[in-house]
Amino acid sequence: MRLAVILLAAGAAVSAQSGNAANAQAEQFQRKLQQIVTNGNGGTDGNQVHTPVSESEVNAYLRVRGPALLPTGVTDAELSADGAGRLSGRAIVDLDVVREKKSSGSLLDPTTYLTGRLPVTAAGILHTKNGSVRFELQTATVGGVPIPKAFLQELVSYYTRSTDFPNGISLDQVYELPANIREIQVGEGNAIVVQ
Repeated sequence: MRLAVILLAAGAAVSAQSGNAANAQAEQFQRKLQQIVTNGNGGTDGNQVHTPVSESEVNAYLRVRGPALLPTGVTDAELSADGAGRLSGRAIVDLDVVREKKSSGSLLDPTTYLTGRLPVTAAGILHTKNGSVRFELQTATVGGVPIPKAFLQELVSYYTRSTDFPNGISLDQVYELPANIREIQVGEGNAIVVQ
C-alpha cells in the first residue's frame, strides 16, 4: 500500500512538472506570436527580423490553448516540422459534426462514409516566398487509411469557413501571409518566421 501511495505521488509530481513545462512553452510561443504581430505593424525599424519557433512550443500552445481556439469537433491537434519545408499535422476530428452540419448527404460526398471521432493526418510541403504561402499536400489519412485530397478538402473547407472565407480555405490556393511575414523557413523540429 505504501509503495502505491509513493508511486501515485511521484506520478502526480511528474505530471505537474510536465504541465508546468507545457504552460511555460505555450507562454513563450504566445510572446513570440505577439512579437510577430508587433513586427508586422512596423515594429522592425525597417530591418529584417527572424523569429525562431520550435515544434515543442507550437505543440505546447496547441495543448494548453487549443481547446479554446480549435473549432468544435477538432481536438488533440499536433504539428511536426520535418525539415526542408515539410510539415505534418494530426488532429482528432469528429466527422459526425461535419456530416450533421452539411446539407448534402449525397453518395458523392466523402463525409457520408466515415463516422465518429477519428485521427486525421496530413503531410506536405509549405512553400513561402515574397509574403505568400501555399501548402502542397503529399499524403492524408483518416483513421490510418489513406484518403483522397477531395476528402481532406471537404474537412478543411468546413472547418475554415469564416466571413473572410465563406467557402473555407482551398488546399490549392496561394494566400498572402499576415503580419508582413515574408517567409517561413521550416527546419527539422523548428521554423523561422522572416519579416
